[in-house]
Amino acid sequence: MDLRFGDGKPTDEERAAVDALLGPPESSWAGADRGGTDTADLRWARGGREARDRRDQLLPALHALNDRVGWISEGALDYVCRRLTVPPAEAYGVATFYAMFSVRPRPATVLHVCTDLACTAAGADELSAAVSARLGPENGVRIERSPCLGLCERAPAALVIRAGEPSCPTPEGSPAPPAPEGASARPAFEDEAVQAESGGPGAAAPGDGGGTSRSSEAESGGRKGRRGRPILHATAVCAPATPDTAVHAATTPESAPTEPAASTAAPQTGNPALTPTTPTTPLILLRRIGTTDPTSLDDYRAHGGYTALRRAFALGPAGVIREVTDAGLVGRGGAAFPTGRKWQATAAQPDHPHYLVCNADESEPGTFKDRVLMEGDPYALVEAMTIAAYATGAHQGHLYLRGEYPRALARLTHAVRQARTRGLLGDDVLGQGYAFDIEIRRGAGAYICGEETALFNSIEGHRGEPRSKPPFPVEKGLFGKPTVENNVETLVNVLPILTMGAEAYAAIGTPASTGPKLFCVSGTVARPGVYELPFGATLGELLALAGVRGDLRAVLLGGAAGGFVRPDELDIPLTFEGTREAGTTLGSGVVMAFDDTVPLPRLLLRIAEFFRDESCGQCVPCRVGTVRQEEALHRIVDRTGADAASDIALLREVGRAMRDASICGLGQTAWNAVESAIDRLGAYR
Repeated sequence: MDLRFGDGKPTDEERAAVDALLGPPESSWAGADRGGTDTADLRWARGGREARDRRDQLLPALHALNDRVGWISEGALDYVCRRLTVPPAEAYGVATFYAMFSVRPRPATVLHVCTDLACTAAGADELSAAVSARLGPENGVRIERSPCLGLCERAPAALVIRAGEPSCPTPEGSPAPPAPEGASARPAFEDEAVQAESGGPGAAAPGDGGGTSRSSEAESGGRKGRRGRPILHATAVCAPATPDTAVHAATTPESAPTEPAASTAAPQTGNPALTPTTPTTPLILLRRIGTTDPTSLDDYRAHGGYTALRRAFALGPAGVIREVTDAGLVGRGGAAFPTGRKWQATAAQPDHPHYLVCNADESEPGTFKDRVLMEGDPYALVEAMTIAAYATGAHQGHLYLRGEYPRALARLTHAVRQARTRGLLGDDVLGQGYAFDIEIRRGAGAYICGEETALFNSIEGHRGEPRSKPPFPVEKGLFGKPTVENNVETLVNVLPILTMGAEAYAAIGTPASTGPKLFCVSGTVARPGVYELPFGATLGELLALAGVRGDLRAVLLGGAAGGFVRPDELDIPLTFEGTREAGTTLGSGVVMAFDDTVPLPRLLLRIAEFFRDESCGQCVPCRVGTVRQEEALHRIVDRTGADAASDIALLREVGRAMRDASICGLGQTAWNAVESAIDRLGAYR
């Protein structure tokens, strides 16, 4: 290992941010002041192996610096490397991998304006230009054009993140109550920081990085507000955003408009007319959204919570896997791999420990269903993870949450603490002698980390690049151990399987695609949001519920990695097999409608820009192909017919190379939407 440290030194603020996470350094080798060390410390290095075993703390340490200061300086990165015995070159590679981090000085406040598909169709470019004309570094604000923020039902969207000191932590085991549903645009621990300033109750746990201040100052160099109080870390979600609301949120995030309740993103909740099911099959996955207080464990249990976990303990691990297998549950992230087979393969591995990973890093443009579940029914995910871990022999779970979801982070942090306090997590879950706990890890803006092995690398403190398979994760996954990985929607489906029974669950949908499915509908519809339908409903039925407009031009299924269909193809059944037969894909359930006002060539160009930006660069077909695809689409953005023919031929050649030779799904699907637009919609004719 080549440890070549630079001459940069961390500031007191940077050192405090890292030490709050890792604890004070015990040795001068780890960054302690040499003047206070004993002579033995100067003779040998201690704790090298132990420090290297903490490599997985690299991403949380970078988050701690970014939350506190707003960027990662050379001295701060050097200090983290000393603490964790990580080569600085490797740490630099990790820090520069994620879009939410910066290794160059920037203002403490960053305004992320989403410019992805749904937001672009809703005027995101105009919003970004208007905000840029009014704000800039001189105002203490950095404006960044962002990929999808997962707020497509309220496009256009913006997210404000202001660096600052964390609020005072609460004692371990006494979680602070988060804000009520719909009460704040910020995470709960940030609202509580306002009380903490005046000596009131509430605050965040160490490492949450929450907190706001009443100060409106947010310059990168100033750490005090107008009243001499420290500037506290704050976030604000602004959606739908206007220039006025975005500027207000960026300058004073603590007084930003309140964010709507999670139930507003699920139009079917409280509206039976939008639920085309019989009285015997009402909403299943969304049934608690809007009817249960997402901050209350007691309310969750009063509405059937933890019934499934009790049945799981009665069935035993093998019985749970049998129920999931018999129910026909398949992954809801897009790959549609049978969940029962994955669980059985993990449980059968003799190597221990086993790990459970929940992939909550939904970054596919147009996808926001997992966000709604986590914000509106967080205890359901905690219970479902416990069941999955019990069935597969895991005692530690990691919930990898995308960094652009501040309210979901607050809700899940609170839910995990409450479950731990009430004996639903920990050394003796429900008094059954089974130990399981959950650790939440934040992503930092990398679409590729939705791929399971890239996600493992990210947790372990490496660049989020996919691994070659085999070995598969069920054999060697997180930390080289057997690992089961599922996304949020897949895990939450386990609860009705155990409460209804596998036979009743399998009766919903079609024989090949069983159970309910969540669809994220956005674009030019009257009622965008998350819809729950049984597999087998048609695309037209779904769009009718969402209020599709008469001037429909195209529908994008599966997000940027999916494909377009024409308005005369709305009879496509929304099943994995049905979309496959129709020559498209269901993906994770994205349904984006576009009318004639949306210029299709520029939409395709935005998709190409997205894949170019999000390619990890590990394999040549994807690294080069995504660039060549974008270049060709730039050339023909205003061309048609013979003028575009040569570039379309080049696009086909590049697309085939990416599909056949890329190491992971990003490169393999980067050409799908463009190909479908050319062949199905007649783009560039």
